[in-house]
Amino acid sequence: QVQLVESGGGLVQAGGSLRLSCAASGRVFSRYVMGWFRQTPGKEREFVATITWSGGSTYYADSVKGRFTISRDVAKNTVYLQMNSLKPEDTAVYYCAASARVLGLSTSSNAYDYWGQGTQVTVSS
Repeated sequence: QVQLVESGGGLVQAGGSLRLSCAASGRVFSRYVMGWFRQTPGKEREFVATITWSGGSTYYADSVKGRFTISRDVAKNTVYLQMNSLKPEDTAVYYCAASARVLGLSTSSNAYDYWGQGTQVTVSS
């Protein structure tokens, strides 16, 4: 069992930056895949970025490519999402997720087994 706790959300002006953290407790195995998703009211959860726990391979949604960076610190059992050049359309609740099942990077929320409680990111224009 893995518990995930996000932090780092808040209110920022357009063009600004935020760094989200996702602290994992419990055993995170090297085969795990980690992801960040976001959701706004009335919409489905949207893929943002994903990373393999073992080798650090990454993949991004087109909407955030070049602006967001996902990384992980194995020693700290923590995944990060560095968000730069934020836009009002990035406003959402951001969720961290972990998958013990997939063999590689996945953009589907159905592939993830564990979820954090979410952290609100609001970008003002």
